[in-house]
Amino acid sequence: MIEDISVINLKKRLDAGEKINLIDVRETFEFEEFNLNGTLIPLGELPSRIDEIEHLKNEEIIVHCRSGKRSQTAQQFLLQMGFQNVRNLLGGVLDWQSHFGSDPV
Repeated sequence: MIEDISVINLKKRLDAGEKINLIDVRETFEFEEFNLNGTLIPLGELPSRIDEIEHLKNEEIIVHCRSGKRSQTAQQFLLQMGFQNVRNLLGGVLDWQSHFGSDPV
């Protein structure tokens, strides 16, 4: 069972300078309003853009969206496609902003 990750744990890892494979599955307009410096691949485009992240199949990937629902769908899809370690950011950007405000990463 792959454990999801909280915004607090993600922030700690980012603050520590860890290189994290962060994929934002929201839409472009949401990404432009506020983002966590992840790679933008909207959920609807994920199947057709899977080759862009194929090299990460055996690495940890953290997917996120606004609230955690779309990223949970993305997580399940990627696991079905053979990705080994895909974690969902619990609460998504909303939870991030409730803890840390609208400051970028």
